[in-house]
Amino acid sequence: MSLENEALKYHLGGKVEISPTKPLNSAKDLSLVYSPGVATPCLEIAKNSELAYTYTNKSNLVAIISDGSAVLGLGNIGALAAKPVMEGKACLFKKFANVNAYDIEINAHSSDEIIAFCKAIAPSVGGINLEDISAPKCFEIEAALQDLGIPVMHDDQHGTAIITAAGIINALELSNKKFENIKVVISGAGAAGIASARMYRKLGVENIVLVDSKGVVSKDRTDLNEQKQEFAIDTKDKSLKDAMLNADVFLGLSAPNILDEAMVLSMASNPVIFALANPVPEIRPEIVARLRSDAIMGTGRSDYANQINNVLGFPFIFRGALDVRATKISENMKIAAAKALANLAKEEVSDNVKKAYNVENLSFGKDYIIPKPFDERVKAVVSCAVATQAVKEGITKIKNFDEKSYFESLK
Repeated sequence: MSLENEALKYHLGGKVEISPTKPLNSAKDLSLVYSPGVATPCLEIAKNSELAYTYTNKSNLVAIISDGSAVLGLGNIGALAAKPVMEGKACLFKKFANVNAYDIEINAHSSDEIIAFCKAIAPSVGGINLEDISAPKCFEIEAALQDLGIPVMHDDQHGTAIITAAGIINALELSNKKFENIKVVISGAGAAGIASARMYRKLGVENIVLVDSKGVVSKDRTDLNEQKQEFAIDTKDKSLKDAMLNADVFLGLSAPNILDEAMVLSMASNPVIFALANPVPEIRPEIVARLRSDAIMGTGRSDYANQINNVLGFPFIFRGALDVRATKISENMKIAAAKALANLAKEEVSDNVKKAYNVENLSFGKDYIIPKPFDERVKAVVSCAVATQAVKEGITKIKNFDEKSYFESLK
């Protein structure tokens, strides 16, 4: 069976369902689940809205909201066609972090429409995961929703930024380089590219060259949106080839096979190459391996070392944020997640992970700079780091937080 036919068969009937969490087998049960018993929690919540976290599923519920305008590498395929992806996201939330998630695809096209919808639905959920919304409106929408009082995150932006940052932290340690001294080239100036650049800046990177489909994002260009202007630089470099000279890090979020051999050879010593175009990366790892033995390579694929996968981030970031009832997901919470992932990669890998990936040896080094998605420790490590940072910043609604006890509960 071809992959296409196998995928269609796998998706028959959809990938998620709703199941009751309480017994419903008798007249007594019916009187509790609905009328007249249901009136009691309704009245309690009417008196104190915070009790919705106690008497409903709000405390562990995320809405995955998309307009289908930037779906994977498929582009603007519309809300309905995006539904299989959003259902898949819900599956990952549940499987990896036990977070309940509903996918909601909306026929809304403007930023104002999507913002209004999110504000309207906010009372019924504990958090909102914005997904597959095109740039630049994804920036406007996320920014406008930061005062909802619940965590809101556009994963296409921050998931990539967090996971790549974790990888770069460890790659720089292996090559004895520092953030403030490196040159980073980012090919692709959409949601993920801009968010990654912003995170790298917060980590100390000063020399960032952003490249879009028209070339280097420079100050002499007149076609830049607000987000690109933020990273426009004074330079005579025009092309990706120009930008790659002496680059320490390449982050590819653009198109297949655009990085050629000459560009790789022109990079600085011990280069980091994250070629994340899917399914065909900007350059294949076997080509890089033939050209340079000092390179550290990562892709979005599971069949190569160092898979950059957003599933290492969003389920656990929301898990931690929900558990302390964070009012938002701050930049420092995202950095805490990245550093937690980086640290976990240095710990001894369990036999379960080795078995899942059919390898005998797996240890910190150039072929293992970030944890594997099926590492059972990621949930506790990342969620706890996120929750702890939220408490430190005072952006939570809980009063008593014991970091050690919380960590153990997640394990």
